[in-house]
Parts: sequence; C-alpha cells; structure tokens
Amino acid sequence: MRPYAAVLILCASLYAEVAVKGHVGIEGQWYMQLPNSKHQNNITAFESLELSYEQEAWRFQAALYAQQDYDDVARSADNERTFVRLDELYATYESDDTMLLAGRNIRFWGALEVRNIVDVLNPVDLRSDSFNSDKMGAWNLAYTYYSDASEFSIMVKLYEENQPMAAYPYAYYVFPPFVTYNDSLTHESSRHRPSIYLSYVTSFDWEYPLDSAVIFENGYDSQRYFLADGPLDGRPVQFTQHAYLVNKMMSYNTMVVGATLLKLEAVYTDVIDDRRIADYYHLGVGAEYTMTFDTLDGDVGLLGEYYRYGTFDDAKYSDLDLYETFQNDLFLGMRYTFNDVDNSSLIGGIIVDLDYDERVYYVEYESRFGDAVRLNFDYRYSDPSHKYSTAYALLQQHERLGLRLSYYF
Repeated sequence: MRPYAAVLILCASLYAEVAVKGHVGIEGQWYMQLPNSKHQNNITAFESLELSYEQEAWRFQAALYAQQDYDDVARSADNERTFVRLDELYATYESDDTMLLAGRNIRFWGALEVRNIVDVLNPVDLRSDSFNSDKMGAWNLAYTYYSDASEFSIMVKLYEENQPMAAYPYAYYVFPPFVTYNDSLTHESSRHRPSIYLSYVTSFDWEYPLDSAVIFENGYDSQRYFLADGPLDGRPVQFTQHAYLVNKMMSYNTMVVGATLLKLEAVYTDVIDDRRIADYYHLGVGAEYTMTFDTLDGDVGLLGEYYRYGTFDDAKYSDLDLYETFQNDLFLGMRYTFNDVDNSSLIGGIIVDLDYDERVYYVEYESRFGDAVRLNFDYRYSDPSHKYSTAYALLQQHERLGLRLSYYF
C-alpha cells in the first residue's frame, strides 16, 4: 500500500497542476447472528487516492484503493482481504462533440435503488461484503459522440478480470468450509477477446420527462458460473469461475411524473455457445414517490421495486445454480432526506424473495460533519430459505451492525 501511495504523492508534488483528493477511514462490523466458525466481528482500514491532471483538451486520471483487514494481521485465520487495487488509470481527449478514452476506468449504468442489473461493464470485487459490493476497473477503449440531447458510444473492453474472493473465516464467504475458491478465471475464448459495447443515451423533454439508454454487447457476460474439480460430497473441493460469450441487449430508463420517479431496467441475453447456460432475461421496475411536509424539516421518499429473472431452457443452470439473488424479489423501502448542512439521509427497507421465502431487512444512516468527515451506520438482518440452497441460505441466518468513519481530503 505504501509504495503505491508514495509514488502518486510524489507525482502530485512535482506537478502543481495535478489535483489530489481521496479519503481514509475505518469500518467495523459486528455480527449478532452468524455461524460460530466465522469471525464474529471485522475491522477494516481503507484508503482511496485520486490524481487528475488537465491540459487543454486532455485529461489524465488515476485512482488507487487499498485496505487492511485486522484479521489478516492479528489472527491465525486469514480473511485474504488485505490488498491494493488499481481502480482507474486512463486518459481522455475531448473536442466540441466527441471524446476519446483509453485506459482503465469505472462506469455506472442503471436507475434502480437496490440492484442495477444493467451495470455490467465492471466486475465486482468479491472481497467486499455481500451488501456493499465494490466494482473493479476495466481496461477499455471508448469513443463518444455528443449531440444536443443524446450521446452515442462505442466501447471495447480489452481484458477479463479475475474476481478475488475472501477466505472462509470472513462472514461473507458464501461457500461451505470444504470449498476453496481459485480466482484463476477460465474462459470460452482468450481472456483478451474484446467485448464490444454500443451505447445510446438520450433525453426527451416531454410533459413527463424521460431519460433513456440502450446498450448492446457482444462479448463476455458479466454473469459467470462456478466449476468444481470434484464431487460436492463434503470432501475438499475447489471452485473456479468460468466466463462465456453472449449477445446482450440492455436498457435503463427514468420518467418523472409529478412527484413520482418511475424506473425500468431490462436485460435480454443470447448465450452464443455454452452447454450449461441458457438464454435468459432480467427485469427490474421501480417507483419512488417524494413527499414534502410543512411539519418536517426534510423530504420523505417511498420506494418500491420488483425484479424478475428467468431462463429459456429448464435443462440448463437455474438461478439457484448461479446464486442469483434477485430472481423474483420485491423491495419496499422509505428514504428520509434531512434538509441540513450535513446532507444527512436515512433509508430502510425489506427485500422479499417471493419464490424461496427469504427476507432481508436493512437500515442505513449517512451524515457529514463539516466538509471532511463522513459517518455511515447500517443494520442488516437476513432470514434465509429453509428449503432451498440459495446464496443467503449458504450464509445462514445473519444479523449485523456496521459503522464506517471516513476522512476526505
């Protein structure tokens, strides 16, 4: 962690034009319900550092993330959650109506609150917890053309990343203890086989304003599956991930109707040639209604979302085989936004699995002290299925408190 940070700070000191920002912090999680063989608490220190430099039409950006897990140092059991990760390292060139990008970066696609099913470019870092997943950067080239109310992009993803995973003592290691995970990705074609994305984003200034995006992909799917090197009979076995090729159509949309924000995300995936994975669809619809009361110093938002995942060949892998957690799920929640100088907010809700009788409850509070200090608090409780081997059932019944304190500079 220190050598990377020292190099970036040295670069910033040599060039006064380089803008430096970032944050450092500490996070603690305490588990009231968890399997006894796993760690009953977890403390993680983290640091994020960003450098940017602009010169006329050019912009250069670098972002580095590092974390240290207390259990990796103080206990004999290793969580394997201590690492340094390069999130971004890219350059852009902009003219009046175009932009070229080359390098490693993170993009955000989607409109829904709980799960963005179209946010497929960047893989998720499996060393983070199951509820607050971090994304990893992706090496890519991109060309974007801007018009008055729309933009068109061609993106070429150049490399398929491994997805590291924490070790068994960590609370969110999803597999049983006899399963070890090998992050050496296997793939249908070369790891460097390009994934090509075409994106069109536009806005309509109608009576009910609409923002809409359509994305087509030909390349590796963001959904991957696990291969075992032996039978799952309780003896030691190793899992690896496998990536396969698809044609994928996606769209995400928002429409404002009075005080209501309507949301839609949709995915259709044509699996090109894989004997285990069927063509599938994923749909998410949602609404957020905002209310303002004279007696409250803040706004209240009512949220509702529904997710549906399905395959077109029952003989191939199902949602249970793929550990898909949003296959027939309803989310109901409420957000309270304080009208204060600290940008405080409180959100809570319940996610109900309508197929497997699972429930996840959560509450999150976020606030800021001055311009530099941020506080995050969360409570989560999951009641998993007692009949089906879902991802939540593998984690077993789960209850936690979390506290995160960050200093921004």
